[in-house]
Amino acid sequence: MPEPILVIACGALAREIDALRQRWGWRHLHLKCIDAKLHNRPAAIPGRLRELIRRHRASYGKIFVAYADCGTAGGIDRVLAEEGAERLEGAHCYEFFAGRERFAELAGAEPGTFYLTDFLARHFNRFVMQPLGLDRHPELRDAYFGNYRKLVYLSQTVDAQLLESAAQAAGFLKLDFEHIHCGYGALETSLIQRFGGSSHAEEDSRLLA
Repeated sequence: MPEPILVIACGALAREIDALRQRWGWRHLHLKCIDAKLHNRPAAIPGRLRELIRRHRASYGKIFVAYADCGTAGGIDRVLAEEGAERLEGAHCYEFFAGRERFAELAGAEPGTFYLTDFLARHFNRFVMQPLGLDRHPELRDAYFGNYRKLVYLSQTVDAQLLESAAQAAGFLKLDFEHIHCGYGALETSLIQRFGGSSHAEEDSRLLA
C-alpha cells in the first residue's frame, strides 16, 4: 500500500475529488474538507487550514491543499509557506476549472459575468439565494446583480439536471446564459502531476460525442 496522502479541500470540491479518487482506485488518498460556507468569510479559511495541517501532519508524509486563493488576499499562501504544503494554482475555482488563459478570455470579453460550477448549480439556493436573501426578497436581485450581464456555467460533469438548474438560475437573475464544459481542469491535472493517475478528458469526450 502506498504511503497515505492527505488532501485538505474546500467542501465545494469534495464530490469532484472523491470521483477522481474512486476512478483511480486511490485508497491511500484521504480527504478532509472544510465547509464551503467559509467562502462567505474568507478571512477564516487560512486559520482553519493551519489547524488541520498541524493536526494531521504527524500522520501524513504529504499534505496537499485543494484551494485556490479564494478571496484570502494571499492568506492561504502565507500559511502554506509556513507549514510546508502546496495548493492548487489559481485565484479561484473558476480559473482552475476553465484554465487560466480561457478564464482570462471570458472575463475580458464580459467583465459582468457571474459563474457557476457543478457545486454552485447543485446548491444555488443554499449558497446564493438564501445567503443574499433572494429567496425571501427577490426584489433585491437588481441590487446584487444589476451590473451583471451574463451567467456562465463551467460544468465538470455531463449532467442534464445540473444544466437545467444553471439555466434556471440565469433566468431568475435575468442574465444571458452560456454553458462551457470544462471537466475537472487543473484540479485533475494537479493531482495527476503530484500523485499519478490518468486523465478523465477522454471519457468526457465520449460522453459529449
